[in-house]
Amino acid sequence: MGALLLVSCKSPLENHQADSGVLIVANKSDNTVNIINRSAGNILATIPTGLEPHEVEVSPDGKLAVVANYGNREYPGNSLSVIDIIKAEAVRTIDLGEHTRPHGMMFSPESNQMLVTTEGSQHVLLVDITEGVILKTWPTEQEVSHMVAMISDPPRAFVSSIRTGNMTVIDMFQDEIISQVYSGNGAEGIAVSPDGQEVWVTNRSDNTISVFNTNRLDLLATIPCGEFPIRAKFSPDGTYFLVSNARSGEIAVIDASKKELKAIVSLQVELSDDPEGRYFAAEFEGSSIPIGLVIPDSETAYVALTNADVIAVIDLRTFEVTGHFKTGRQPDGIAFSPLMPFL
Repeated sequence: MGALLLVSCKSPLENHQADSGVLIVANKSDNTVNIINRSAGNILATIPTGLEPHEVEVSPDGKLAVVANYGNREYPGNSLSVIDIIKAEAVRTIDLGEHTRPHGMMFSPESNQMLVTTEGSQHVLLVDITEGVILKTWPTEQEVSHMVAMISDPPRAFVSSIRTGNMTVIDMFQDEIISQVYSGNGAEGIAVSPDGQEVWVTNRSDNTISVFNTNRLDLLATIPCGEFPIRAKFSPDGTYFLVSNARSGEIAVIDASKKELKAIVSLQVELSDDPEGRYFAAEFEGSSIPIGLVIPDSETAYVALTNADVIAVIDLRTFEVTGHFKTGRQPDGIAFSPLMPFL
């Protein structure tokens, strides 16, 4: 067992020059990630991963990207791909053994340790990315434990369960479940506010956002959202909470302090002419299906449009789409690094 990670709420990746760095995007159908120049929008490298990569996270120093190889319906995945961003190549694959369908991930800002949810085994893992080993495991006791967020004081992990609608709250020092807090039908997207005081959960079947206090676990607010809210992120300064609404093909911008809708950004574009095998494509006909999003600074957000094979660029000062970057097939998870590959 390794020492338990401690988590601060501010990431060192926030300290970067505007428009510098790269986006790392997971393409589910291609079994690849793209490294995309944030400034120019061109693909710098395409790197093979495991089967159907879903989520991507970047280490605190910006040097490594980690991809969750979820697998498909027939073949559940059980590995993480670790990518050296400077070299633009995969450097190791971490075998998670019995813990299948890895999905949600979050790094400790002080280390190369991260939490990983595994839907197949209904666990949260603490993984050392450098050593490639599992340090600790915690059961969630919930089906489809999907995404994870955490705080350091007190040391808690928050895991959303699509199947039960619960948010599992785990004491990471005492190694016990504190509570199963009901959030809403289809609880999925989850994020902790930059000050660590609140945890926000998107309920995709209720079209709502639930806001809880991270200490007392009180429900502070229920906010109406667009259709099928699936992913969510805070702007680094905590001003806005962005939600990707997969069915209605838009981003909802929530004023985080007022807990009310600030703006709706439409993400409708020309869709792919190759609909076969695309998640939600038949159910959400006509939608660009925005899923993964990342907000490197308080001026710009990037959203993966999985039914159009592009990344949408959103100006958070005007709430307008200012451009699109081409990706592989079915982009999903997306992350940011301030570093550039040495190519």
